[in-house]
Amino acid sequence: MTRDDLPQLLRRFGRDECAQEPLYTALCELAADSPEALALLAEAPPEQRKANLLLAALHERVLAGAAPALAAYFPSAGGGRSPDASLAAALAACLSEQHVALLQHLRHGATQTNEVGRAAAIWPALGAVAAATGASDIALLDFGCSAGLNLGLDEVVLRYRSDDGTEQLRGAPADAARPEVACRWLGAAPLPEPPARWRLVARHGLDPAPVDVNDPAGLRWLQACLWPHDATRRERLQRAARRLQALPHRLQQADDCIAAIAPWLAGLPAGVQPVLLTSWVLYYLNDADLARLRATVDALSQRHGLAWLCGDLARLSAPEGPWPPEPLLPADLSASSLTLWTLRRQGRTQPLAWSHPHGRWLQWL
Repeated sequence: MTRDDLPQLLRRFGRDECAQEPLYTALCELAADSPEALALLAEAPPEQRKANLLLAALHERVLAGAAPALAAYFPSAGGGRSPDASLAAALAACLSEQHVALLQHLRHGATQTNEVGRAAAIWPALGAVAAATGASDIALLDFGCSAGLNLGLDEVVLRYRSDDGTEQLRGAPADAARPEVACRWLGAAPLPEPPARWRLVARHGLDPAPVDVNDPAGLRWLQACLWPHDATRRERLQRAARRLQALPHRLQQADDCIAAIAPWLAGLPAGVQPVLLTSWVLYYLNDADLARLRATVDALSQRHGLAWLCGDLARLSAPEGPWPPEPLLPADLSASSLTLWTLRRQGRTQPLAWSHPHGRWLQWL
């Protein structure tokens, strides 16, 4: 991708991905015509040169109180102003006055949404692992974990609602202090029940730049990666961070996360089922690392019984195909960024479900 490609990238993202966020649609259009914004985005590493990284960097400056003119447009910072003719000047002021901080985010940051809503898919998927392996004790390795919030998925209250009005609760018991996810259950398949309740006995995360939920700046970056209008996700993230602080877990910085999988396996106690989790991580890997990850997982699956749960674009989560038919979504649901969840064991991939990338709906296969 060259500098000349960036305006089109920004406009396409604003048009295709920001239908529910008119502020970001407007900012993408303005940034596409801004030499300062384009120069910042060009500073990002190739795998992170994405419109949402620039938007997150701007959002972080707003949340930090460093861009008051721009903050007037951000509901997450108490603003309520709709995009108007003054937005361009507010953006230009932020780009100029916060250039150093923005440059740091673009050069070294990553869009780590660490979406807790994916627990709606991960929960039944771990039940599928328990059913396939006969295991009840699971050791979970979150690859590309960010702050590791999905390591606390058993502390999430899951409400599955069918279109006929039926609601089923799963996950943790309802509690005002716990994060809660409402997921629309699509299709005719019933909500699966594992043969026995599984439990997480080990929680480990790998990331090139893990985020410490005890660090206010780190938590602010995670919030900046969320859409400004989405108060529900912000509250859910804050609750998940508080719950994770009380759970035994380990986050490991690793420049080469693939090479760190085998040492993690070697350190596990006997009798546990190891599960590798990737959720919207493969999207950021180059072709060589993708091939190396798949080869590593298959080798470790043969030797140590490693199971791999993956949620990503279908071409990445099930590259060998054939893919299951895409869901026929109701008119009120978006098909953007369809996520296919798969379970891979012993060199074979089993499609499990289609979902919204943030767990707003799920169709079990």
